[in-house]
Amino acid sequence: MVPRSFVIGICGGTGSGKTTITDRLSRALSNDGVVVLQQDHYYKDLSHFSAAERARCNFDHPSALDSALFIEHVRSLRDGRAIERPVYDFTQHRRVPETVKVQARPAILVEGILIFENEALRNLMDLKIFVDTDADLRFIRRLVRDIRERGRTLESVVQQYQETVRPMHLEFVEPSKRYADIIIPEGGHNEVGVDLVIQKVRSLLAQ
Repeated sequence: MVPRSFVIGICGGTGSGKTTITDRLSRALSNDGVVVLQQDHYYKDLSHFSAAERARCNFDHPSALDSALFIEHVRSLRDGRAIERPVYDFTQHRRVPETVKVQARPAILVEGILIFENEALRNLMDLKIFVDTDADLRFIRRLVRDIRERGRTLESVVQQYQETVRPMHLEFVEPSKRYADIIIPEGGHNEVGVDLVIQKVRSLLAQ
């Protein structure tokens, strides 16, 4: 019987440093074999809406995500089966027709702002890490990212943050911190915390 993969969940608010920690873990575990699965790829396809309607959607609510497919894919990878991962275009708020084939690996890093909110998804994880960063730093990082990478305007980023991002963080993301096994303050800038997590994960994988 082939042993199932070790699933590590990395959660935290927008701009908290989840991706930085995921990248650090991925590089540290590369010899053991690791795959990264980001919740951002699993937003529901909104191509049936107009561009204006898509822009008004609440992307920080759990209902915006195709959680059933995400859970199915995490379970498949955990059990050693490859998946066809969707690709989401954030500039157009829609999925593209192409998919990406992802092979199973001994370690799976699952990253996203709402991955601890969903009980079924949480139950697939062997280790849950929450990245805890101050709100002002998270907002600044999101602002820079959305303007540079996603073609947003300053006004649209601020409006979205006030109307949906902050309220949804307080309602769903922050409360889910209680499910974490490990909390890392200040994200990827916490060198000691990240190094301790890397050591812990390596020891768990060795077992």
